[in-house]
Amino acid sequence: MNRHWLSVIIGGVVEVLWVSGLKHSDNALEWILTVIAIIASFILIINASNHLPVGTVYAVFTGLGTAGTVVAEMLFFGEPFRWSKSLLILVLLAGVIGLKLVTDKDGKGQKEANH
Repeated sequence: MNRHWLSVIIGGVVEVLWVSGLKHSDNALEWILTVIAIIASFILIINASNHLPVGTVYAVFTGLGTAGTVVAEMLFFGEPFRWSKSLLILVLLAGVIGLKLVTDKDGKGQKEANH
């Protein structure tokens, strides 16, 4: 895995933090940390999109963020566990992994491949 894909994965994890922060922040410090997480995740994704196919990057980023947020809500914030949700998260993650696997091996985006 190259560093650009690592940026996408880290950006997806940070997305979970800021999405949860949007719902659960109660004071100024928590809101400041939420804004910092938003900025950090978008910097990571913008950087990765300069080197990888933007559609795949965005799909992986949002897929990881969505799955991670649902899991975090169940583990840390009392959202009830449902098998149907868990199965759909697995389907989503299979799609994310599939997109990663079918993306060109050298990680070059379409813009770089044409030059």
